[in-house]
Amino acid sequence: MTDVFRFFTDEILLDSRVMHERLVADASRQGLLDVAYHTVDSPVGSLLLAATEQGLVKVAFDRQDHDAVLAELAALISPRILRAPARLDPVARQLDEYFTGERHGFDVPLDLRLARGFRRAVLDHLPEIAYGHTESYAQVAAAAGSPKAVRAVGTACALNPVPVVVPCHRVVRSDGSYGQYAGGEDAKRVLLTMEAA
Repeated sequence: MTDVFRFFTDEILLDSRVMHERLVADASRQGLLDVAYHTVDSPVGSLLLAATEQGLVKVAFDRQDHDAVLAELAALISPRILRAPARLDPVARQLDEYFTGERHGFDVPLDLRLARGFRRAVLDHLPEIAYGHTESYAQVAAAAGSPKAVRAVGTACALNPVPVVVPCHRVVRSDGSYGQYAGGEDAKRVLLTMEAA
């Protein structure tokens, strides 16, 4: 009896995967897939990756509640969201290379529509902080054009829609302590320790 049950369960799972792949293909072909998402495992936990046709729009840590992040993307961008790993394959591959130490920067298109104004200026500067190096919030504020906006830099980093890829983890307090991080202090420590090795 269990072998028969297992056979039917496997068949149902296979059928649902095939149906999902057809749905994704049809939605993509008809221009109805506004946001594709995928989750990947990493040394800092499960990461949700989401991309529009323009590029990577969101990277979220497990502690940020992936379901809540998807609901937020549906409200802010479009409710036409599907799990479609193929669109995220280049990002997933580059993240793997980054976490194994083979890659020191990312070369993927970004959709930074979720960051505006000074927050966007901060995000534009962050990739200039070299792998294995850090800058203080004050240094980033000055580089982004507003030397007194140190707290605003903290907010920009906290709300960075694409952490790791846009390296807000490289921004630390003036005394060298880590400061806050969307993935948590342990995740920030892992990333900085890995880059320093």
